[in-house]
Amino acid sequence: MFFKNLALAAPLFAGASTALPQAAPGAKLSPDAKFSLMALRSGSEVHFASFEAAKGSVFVKLPSQNASCDAGAADHATFYLQDGGLYLYAASATPQQLYADRSGMGQGKLGYTTGAQPAPSNGERTSFALDENNDLTVNGAGFLACPNSIDGAWSVWVSTGVEKPAGNQGCLGISARAVEAANPNGCLYTQ
Repeated sequence: MFFKNLALAAPLFAGASTALPQAAPGAKLSPDAKFSLMALRSGSEVHFASFEAAKGSVFVKLPSQNASCDAGAADHATFYLQDGGLYLYAASATPQQLYADRSGMGQGKLGYTTGAQPAPSNGERTSFALDENNDLTVNGAGFLACPNSIDGAWSVWVSTGVEKPAGNQGCLGISARAVEAANPNGCLYTQ
């Protein structure tokens, strides 16, 4: 009886996978592409979660970015690369650029600044790149997601070999897959 019901249900599930986020690497993104970032960590709570930006930091599973966007609220951040720098996309706002502080003090802090605001003294701004699978790296390094951040979100850090950056417990290594944005929504994210 079980196998008969399973056989009858199979056609119902045949198209279900097309609605899921696509994590398989596709064609290399063009150099001027606008993209979102998706966390990949199979079997974890953050698998397929989008990256968000708020309060000068980067998160996954953040309930609200509270960003000021051109086309209404955005549930994820949109990025672009330029000359090794990673930026938050904003068609009509002051530029916001990401930095990574991989020093002993920063322990992999991933954040962003607005306009002429300087990065921390050890902040790297031009080491970001997409590899052949469209995974984001910082001078070849991957990322960590750490739970227990604001509103149940996970903070995103650059992997530096520190298991518990800033004392965070339960951090997971993740890949950050770039997914081209068909209709990018420009936003100014909170500091």
